[in-house]
Amino acid sequence: MPLGTLDRTPPPFFKQGPSALSKLMFFSALALFLMVADLRFRITQPIRAAVATALYPVQWLAMQPVRAVQHGGGYFTALSQARASEEGARQKLASQSLRASQVEQLAQENSRLRKLLGLREQAAITGMAAQVLYDAPDPYTRKVIIDKGMFQGVELGSPVLDESGVLGQVTRVHPLVSEVTLVIDRELAIPVLNTRSGERSVAFGEPSAYGGGLELRFMGSNSDVQQGDLLTTSGVDGVYPPGLPVARVGRIERRAESAFARIYCTPQAQVNAAVHVMVVNPVSTGALQAPPAAPAAVPGKGGRK
Repeated sequence: MPLGTLDRTPPPFFKQGPSALSKLMFFSALALFLMVADLRFRITQPIRAAVATALYPVQWLAMQPVRAVQHGGGYFTALSQARASEEGARQKLASQSLRASQVEQLAQENSRLRKLLGLREQAAITGMAAQVLYDAPDPYTRKVIIDKGMFQGVELGSPVLDESGVLGQVTRVHPLVSEVTLVIDRELAIPVLNTRSGERSVAFGEPSAYGGGLELRFMGSNSDVQQGDLLTTSGVDGVYPPGLPVARVGRIERRAESAFARIYCTPQAQVNAAVHVMVVNPVSTGALQAPPAAPAAVPGKGGRK
């Protein structure tokens, strides 16, 4: 082959493409678009549900050693502790039996009074038992994961209780598990009623108070609130059944230069040690849905000519 027919242009060592700045701008714009689209249209909810379903067996296997250690420690509990627990359980059962008889009598009186006054009967409370699997991995929120999900009939917004009071609310539902936001999370608010004074308010989560508590905001400095007052759900939001224990007032700060008092409350539920919980169906499902938009006015109809 003649020497002049060879291509003397050296081949490129590296394949040319978009610059690093162009790639950074493209992926930044794509990430911003996906965040806005997920916030407005929740396009990643099916992906999250699929990932949660796929990872559930891995999470279950990872939890088995922890459960084995816990069961092993419980197996070697001393006999004296077991007898003390049994005695305490018997005393608690006796007190609960007495309270149950009193509650039954009060329920009958309440039913008679409601029929006498023609008031509407309260809706029956239904729910299911669940178990807390683990805490949510986000360190900036106070959430737990329970072992009941969409397949078991858990609804979005369902209240979650333990043996002492309101623990939180279901804020995300997956096919096999659900995410529960605790009452001490700063994103959760519960309408409450002061059982002593009958005054209504709203309790907001405050993770920094007492290592995790609640705060009554927008309460005047001269409001009738005392330390030790019990706060229960008021039921005005249509989500929580009325009369469930939420918190107890722990500390009150009244300042002369402020028109509002700082009222910190201690939750009744075991927010840091809950294991077995009850998921209660919302009182009114419609309260969790946004109200329909008002129809636009049609020109030329209903107005003056």
